[in-house]
Amino acid sequence: MKLPRGSQLVVASHNPGKVREIKALLGPHGIEPIGAGELGLPEPDATETTLTGNAALKARAAALASGHFALADDSGLSVKALGGAPGIYSARWAGPTKDFAIAMARIERELRERAATDTGAWFTCALALCSPHGEMQSFVGEVHGHLTFPPRGTQGFGYDPIFIAAGMNVTFAEMEPHAKHAISHRALAFEKLLRSGVFVESL
Repeated sequence: MKLPRGSQLVVASHNPGKVREIKALLGPHGIEPIGAGELGLPEPDATETTLTGNAALKARAAALASGHFALADDSGLSVKALGGAPGIYSARWAGPTKDFAIAMARIERELRERAATDTGAWFTCALALCSPHGEMQSFVGEVHGHLTFPPRGTQGFGYDPIFIAAGMNVTFAEMEPHAKHAISHRALAFEKLLRSGVFVESL
């Protein structure tokens, strides 16, 4: 599965923050990403039981509907003291309006109700790249750290305001985008994607 420079790639997401990050990560490699929302493509329900499964489901739907290669990302925050929750349900915890302030407040409340002192957490990103013919490749990145409350910072999106990566003293939402892109779970998954040799100068 090869994708030459200058090719259009559908980012199978309707999340503007996620599409923006993926465009920033792909831009230097000569690929022209376009969000599924910009093409009017529907967003399938995430009905799989793993992040990788959901990413593959979304990538396949976008690739077959658009006739282009499609890249999907399914990401989640897992909290050690909550048994790995919200994990695959990270987006659902934000409710139908995708209000992550609600989700972050729920995490804080559940930790408090458990009198949890361990704030360890990790972000996981599963990427799936699908060709117009249904050929699929998947890549996973993970970054560990801990949570902080109240939320801090205005950069990023999702749970970024409460997550501090190991070795850092600021949240993802307090970091400049280029700094986050250097260490995030999404960046680590993209590193594996790039090392796979999918993107080439020409066919």
